[in-house]
Amino acid sequence: MKPNSDYHMHTPLCGHASGEPVEYVRQAIAVGLVEIGFSDHAPLLSHVDPRISMTYAQLPLYHQMIEKVRTDFSDKIKIHIGIEADYMPDYEKETKDMLAAYPYDYVIGSVHFIEKWGFDDPIQLKVWDIRDVNDVYREYFKLLRQSAQSGLFDILGHVDLVKKFDFHPTIDMTAEIEENARVFKQHGVVVEINSSGLHKPAREIYPSQAHLKTYRRHGVDITFGSDAHKPNQVGRDFDKAAQWARSAGYNEYVMFAKRKITQRVSI
Repeated sequence: MKPNSDYHMHTPLCGHASGEPVEYVRQAIAVGLVEIGFSDHAPLLSHVDPRISMTYAQLPLYHQMIEKVRTDFSDKIKIHIGIEADYMPDYEKETKDMLAAYPYDYVIGSVHFIEKWGFDDPIQLKVWDIRDVNDVYREYFKLLRQSAQSGLFDILGHVDLVKKFDFHPTIDMTAEIEENARVFKQHGVVVEINSSGLHKPAREIYPSQAHLKTYRRHGVDITFGSDAHKPNQVGRDFDKAAQWARSAGYNEYVMFAKRKITQRVSI
């Protein structure tokens, strides 16, 4: 059975997605989803880059856009308002204030930057040539743990995004993943199974099967997200994502409202 909710969808406000929210909603209905959530990229607090996130001035518009489709389709599908916010170690207070300004059903925390390097940004791909891959992985996992410990987020997005360009560590990272799982469980964050990885150079769902089995063993809950940046990507590969979860030992996922887990659904 496929998941019937998709909690990771974007809008054109982030600068690298296309299609209006109504198109995403119609696609969700067409593929049989019963609950969705928009979680576009929150404004970056360290710098402004309209290629990858909305601006602070666009936040009210974002909420207006989602509230409109929520109202227009209230009798057809449940629509949540979420957001995907970057974790940056020096900006916890600013992030907390930004998230407190609006009511969200859930907040996805993501790590896209190591210091000022956008390691998943194709424009900055060459930086990988001068970095030690093992150090990159260790720093990435450290930032994930810090994001969980911050208390800012409900869900952690694509928790091995660092593999996006198919760079992999040359040493055993088992201890890092065990520590991730321990911290995630301790701080009550949920891990997202993100199907978009199948369409990146890594050609693998986020997170990897080995990582996901560790999270399952520690009792970390999961959600599902397509990370749709186009309407036709809503719910994409959810049959594969469900099998990915079951293969790791999961038999249920969670749903959110008002930043609380409200339901557990079998897969």
